[in-house]
Amino acid sequence: MRRKALVVTVLRKDGSVVCERCAVAGTPLRRLRGLLGRRGLPRDEGLLIRPTSSIHMFFMRFPIDAVFLDKELVVRRVAGNLKPWRIAYARRTRSVLELAAGEAERRALLAGQQLILKD
Repeated sequence: MRRKALVVTVLRKDGSVVCERCAVAGTPLRRLRGLLGRRGLPRDEGLLIRPTSSIHMFFMRFPIDAVFLDKELVVRRVAGNLKPWRIAYARRTRSVLELAAGEAERRALLAGQQLILKD
């Protein structure tokens, strides 16, 4: 039987919402699959891939924003509008939050901000 992915809300430390519905890819199979096969990502959805320090956009159909987080969920780097067939990484990161292209800028995500996960 296939289990449903854990879905969380990603918030800033001040309580403002970064991603309303964020699926957590915490198993090898879910990390491998990521967003492959999807045609897009709604503005209020995302994918948190952990553990990882890099992502690839091979075979993707749409651009995304990639937010690289350290082990305390502090933003280390924001790679905006990452197009298909690209690779992105950041040193000393443990997870990557994938959002629809333009969402990181719209939500004013910057390096150094503390994020929180809420069930």
